[in-house]
Order: sequence, then structure tokens, then C-alpha cells
Amino acid sequence: MIKQILAITQMNLRSVPQRWGASLVIVIGLAGVVAVFTALLAMANGFASTLVEAGRPDNAIVLRGQSGAELNSGFGGDSTDLIKLGPGIRKGKDGRPLAAGEIMVISELPRKDDPAAVANVTLRGVEAASFELRPQLEVVEGRRFEPGKREMIVGTGVAGQFGGVQVGQTIRMRNSDWAVVGRFQSGDANDSEMWVDLGTAQSAFNRGNAVSSVRVGLESPAAIETLRAALTADPRLAVDVTAEPVYYSAQTKGVRETIMGLAVVVTLIMGLGAIFAALNTMYAAVSTRTREIATLRAIGFGGMPVLASVMVEAVLLSLVGGVVGAVIAYLLFNGLSVSTLSQASFTQVVFEFAVTPSLVLTGLVIAMIIGFIGGLLPAIRAARMQVTTALRTQ
Repeated sequence: MIKQILAITQMNLRSVPQRWGASLVIVIGLAGVVAVFTALLAMANGFASTLVEAGRPDNAIVLRGQSGAELNSGFGGDSTDLIKLGPGIRKGKDGRPLAAGEIMVISELPRKDDPAAVANVTLRGVEAASFELRPQLEVVEGRRFEPGKREMIVGTGVAGQFGGVQVGQTIRMRNSDWAVVGRFQSGDANDSEMWVDLGTAQSAFNRGNAVSSVRVGLESPAAIETLRAALTADPRLAVDVTAEPVYYSAQTKGVRETIMGLAVVVTLIMGLGAIFAALNTMYAAVSTRTREIATLRAIGFGGMPVLASVMVEAVLLSLVGGVVGAVIAYLLFNGLSVSTLSQASFTQVVFEFAVTPSLVLTGLVIAMIIGFIGGLLPAIRAARMQVTTALRTQ
């Protein structure tokens, strides 16, 4: 049986160039399905990885209880001091607990591609310890801001997507001017932010001594339980203590679920179209080879080898289409830098599409499944063909 399957399959594949136009219907249809599916999930992967990579397992973020995100959180100065003295926090280079109060302010910037359109961007007031808590962050142009001055440094993502934020320029926000003195790069969500001195931001934006969150460096990832137990037991505080990777993963949930739902719906719709295209193509292929198949059956080839050969042809054509679609998605979208609104912070997050091997593999599997379904009925028809009737077919 295996020899018969191989013989018929080889003969079928050799005849593909003679009916290349019909075969292209399957290839092009599956290429479109895989390209769209891969591009949508590459967007979700890129967004999620950009945020998640900003989190370090040995860091934690402390928010006001039940706030869920920095935008909704806030502490006074006394609470901030208590949090910084919590157990399980490692010492910084200065010998003091490595902790930093940070404030989050929503600002507006014009887009580079459409100066008339403005978008929300995160302005973060930070302390000196904020830089030590994020060792991946590096100033690649200019210098850091000086405490007490209205100076800022901007992330590479912000500099690439928005106008007026190049080093040496001045930004006006809420009746105050801020000089851009540096550009930094971290390779994660921090690239979508602008950083200023915490005290200066509190004064400029009338925040008193309040902060949105407190970032702390842990003695070890397990030390978060010690810190959480101590802070939640303190009656003067009402806080949530979350490891940074867990926090950032939760922030991406809404966008990931939305994009995944869209990818499933679009793939189903396009997949149905591709299945019908495969059905038509394989039915036509079987119809044009009716006497050929009947002759093979008459000289001793079984129905199962005929069925298998038709299925193999459909799956292989679908696989070719899947590969073409994956290549198109990789060339057009991998590394493409875009920005989208984060549902947690209501500010723009700059990220890059990420076409990963697992995404490509998933797309190819989907293509082969569609090819299998599309080739099944024509293959069954070929296998059940009446030999005597088929031989008389003109």
C-alpha cells in the first residue's frame, strides 16, 4: 500500500505544473490566511513581551489596595516612607533600602506621522533609585536630568513615534516648559515613557508629596512574601504588593485577549474561504484525472492509496501556501515599530511586532489542517469512483 501511495502521489505532483493555475488558488488562499493570522498574533506577542520584559523577578511594585494600576493608585509621603522601610528590601549602592517613589502623569504629544493628532504618553517622575532598579536602562544620547530642574529624558520609543521630543528641544506641558536633555533605551515598556525628577514633577503638577507607586528591589524573589505580609499587616497602610512580571502580565491581558479574539474570528472567516477554494481545486483535479484514476484502479491500485495521494497533494499545496504567508508576514511585520493605547494606563505603548518560530509553526499547522479538510471530500470521491463508469468518461 505504501508503494502504491508513493507512486500515485509522485504522479500527481508531477502533473501539478500542468494545472498550476488551479493549484495557485490553494497556495494564495492559504498564504493570505497564514499571513494575517501571523501578523495579528505577532502584534499581540510584541505588545505583551514589551511590557513583560520591563518586569524583573527581584523587583516589586507597591500600589494602593485594590487600585490595580499605577494610574489609579496614590500614596502620601508618610506611607511612602513606611513602605521603603519594609522587610525583604535589598540595599542599594548607597547602603539604603533600594526603593523609589514614582509618580505617573498623562501628557500629550503630537504624532510624527500626523502632527495634528495628539496621543497620551506617560510622564514618570522618578528618584535616583529608579535607575538602579532598572539596570537595563541606558542613556544613549545626551545626559540624565538634574534634580530640581525642569529637565527630562525620553525613551527611544517616544522619540521614534512622536514629535518635539528630540534632545535639545523644549516641551510645554500644563503651563510649564521642560528641556529634553537625554534619550534612553531599555528595550521594554520604559521606552514608551518620559522621565523627570520626582520632586520637580510633584511641584509642577501640584501633587504635593504624593506618589503613584513605590518600586522596591527585593533581597530575593521569595522575599516578596515577607514584604507583603509586613505591609498588609500594618494598619497604617492599605497596599497591594506585586512582583513586577506579574503586574506587567496583568496589564497586557486585555489587549492580548482582544487581539487573540480578532485573530480567531478573522482566521475562521478566511479559513472557511480557503477550505472552499481547496475543495473546488481538488474536485477539479480529481475530475480532470477521472480516467487516469480509473485506469490505476483497473490495474490493481486500491482505493486507499488513491485517497491518500489526493490528501497528500492538498496538504502539500496548503503547506506551500503557509510557507509563503509566513515569509510575507516576517518580511512585512517582524520588527515593525508601532504604538497602541494601553487599557491599563490610557497612554501609548510603543512596541515592535514579533514573528516568532512558534507563531510560524502554528500558522503552518493551521494551513495543513485547512488543506486536510479541503482535500478530504474530493479524496473520498476519487477513492469511491466506479471504475467501469470512469473509464467511459470523455
